[in-house]
Amino acid sequence: MPVRYAKPSSLDEALALLSEDRWRVLAGGTDFYPALGARPLRDNVLDINGLAELRGISETEDAVVIGARTSWTAIVQHELPPAFAALKQAAREVGSVQIQNVGTVAGNLCNASPAADSVPALLILDAQVEIASSAGRRIEPLATFITGNRKTVLRDNELVTAVRLPKASIAGTSSFVKLGARRYLVISIAMAAVRLVIDDRVVTDAAIAVGACSAVARRLQRLERELIGQPARSLATRPLDPSFFADLAPIDDVRGSADYRRAAAREIVGRALAAAAVAPQGDEPAKERAA
Repeated sequence: MPVRYAKPSSLDEALALLSEDRWRVLAGGTDFYPALGARPLRDNVLDINGLAELRGISETEDAVVIGARTSWTAIVQHELPPAFAALKQAAREVGSVQIQNVGTVAGNLCNASPAADSVPALLILDAQVEIASSAGRRIEPLATFITGNRKTVLRDNELVTAVRLPKASIAGTSSFVKLGARRYLVISIAMAAVRLVIDDRVVTDAAIAVGACSAVARRLQRLERELIGQPARSLATRPLDPSFFADLAPIDDVRGSADYRRAAAREIVGRALAAAAVAPQGDEPAKERAA
């Protein structure tokens, strides 16, 4: 059977096509062809690059909404509150500048790599994934959208249309730290994102997520609770008990051993906490990178 190619000009047209056949969605395309390897393309291709309505950053009464086709460059360039500093830093780490120009937010999530740089930075903002089909729309928390390595809850007839960041979760400042084998253009060995709300020099809320140390990036909720009420100035020197990282499930691979990843997670979470505690109130993150 021949492979079909379609490039719809509207979201309704795209959803209609998804309802009648099985398609492989092409957005930015930065992972599309590498994922094939040496195999020939046998899937129908639904090219959504003509859907302008899925691009851009907007606000509703209760959320900041990032369209599914929004590029990483657009996120870096958009004026956003200080809580988005970690997401902007993560955006700068998604491959090269050329990749950042065409790679999309939804594509990074749907690819569902354990080392996806954006996921920890979105988890600390309590991100929600907006999903549409010809039958209607639904909202899925990012924390449950990705279910494993290259696995999501997305159904064959569905398309991610946006990522929603609830305004209740975009308070405070944030920081992102990535550990790689070299300075740029590298897949993460481990990464951490931290968001802190500080009032009168005391932590009143905390969100901490670690990526590339489990099949799915994880929030460290016990550590988050432990930090509430602590003086912000103590975070730069505060030792982090290994028990806070017990839920991580790192693997051994060519980039690092499981033991190394677990130790690295403690180190970079500590660095991210220290950076977020003193982060400037502008929308640019304190730039830090593990060596």
